[in-house]
Amino acid sequence: MHTGFGFSLIAEEGSARVGVLYTAHGEVPTPVFMPVATHGALRAFPHHLLPQAPLLLANTYHLYLRPGMDILEEAGGLHRFMGWERPILTDSGGYQVFSLAQRRSLSEEGVLFKSHVDGSLHLLTPEKAVAIQRCIGSDIQMVLDVCPPYPASEGEMWEALDLTHKWARRARFSFLENPFAYGYPVLQFGIVQGGVDVHLRRASWEALQALEFEGWAVGGLAVGEPFELRAPILHLMGTLLPKEKPRYVMGLGTPRDILEAIAAGMDMMDCVLPTRNARHGLLYSWEGIRNIKNHCYRNDFTPLMPWGYTRAYLHHLFRVEDPLALVIATAANLYFFLDLVREARQHILLGDFHLWRKERVEPLMQRHRGTS
Repeated sequence: MHTGFGFSLIAEEGSARVGVLYTAHGEVPTPVFMPVATHGALRAFPHHLLPQAPLLLANTYHLYLRPGMDILEEAGGLHRFMGWERPILTDSGGYQVFSLAQRRSLSEEGVLFKSHVDGSLHLLTPEKAVAIQRCIGSDIQMVLDVCPPYPASEGEMWEALDLTHKWARRARFSFLENPFAYGYPVLQFGIVQGGVDVHLRRASWEALQALEFEGWAVGGLAVGEPFELRAPILHLMGTLLPKEKPRYVMGLGTPRDILEAIAAGMDMMDCVLPTRNARHGLLYSWEGIRNIKNHCYRNDFTPLMPWGYTRAYLHHLFRVEDPLALVIATAANLYFFLDLVREARQHILLGDFHLWRKERVEPLMQRHRGTS
């Protein structure tokens, strides 16, 4: 029985699961794909036009720098600031900081970095990441971790794990001192790291499991490693992470990856692919991936979901560089990604998910080549 806050598992087919994540801003049916609203906004798309998205992901690092914590506090948190009444998940900002490479330095205290906006110096500690996310008011908050690149040496991986585990303990203690934001309860997820090394993944889980986070995330995947190395780690984590807690695989997002993650027992996924690729004219569908800019679509009057604009019309908008092209393409991709996980959920409930997935994967990954 759920208490109106937390996670409830409804059905399973093998490792694939259907559940409900309960938050202060509403229920999230899982598995779920989270569109990425980096700055509190979906790029080139008004989020009020996305009623089928139960959960958005926003970026702690970027919101900390702009608009800043003073503005968000004055607004009463990100929900009110952006006019979004449903749940929000925020990362810790760590991934963005570590991607700065030449602009940051690591220590046991935290990570010292220079802002990409104005060059100002900032120290991000595990405790500060908690405080920033409390100010943002996100329903699900991630701990500060170290995400090493692929490939990394064994020594680099162990150093990253050591900091990740120390920071996780500090973040957990800081969070438990006040597990609320603007008067409502929030959730904190721990992050298991270890790259594509089975031994390191097990060691990371063993070091963190006693902290009893409200949910768990698999970090450090989709950072350049091939699918053949990524998939076994997903399935390993599906056997290690507790069944009664939600499981989130971070930054993972081709249609094949999403279905593989669901098959492995993951509940939550996010990726910038549907919005980023839409801006370059790449559209995802059940039949595969199309570059709508290609000449072959100039007289293709097939309607696009969800609004019915045709491929030919969208091709024309890209040709004349009308900003409406970005909106329509983004709408089409977001609709498809959300529909993909909705269909997966239904097939788990029907008990034929694995058969359905096997039939779907190859068409989903097909790239339709047209005359450019």
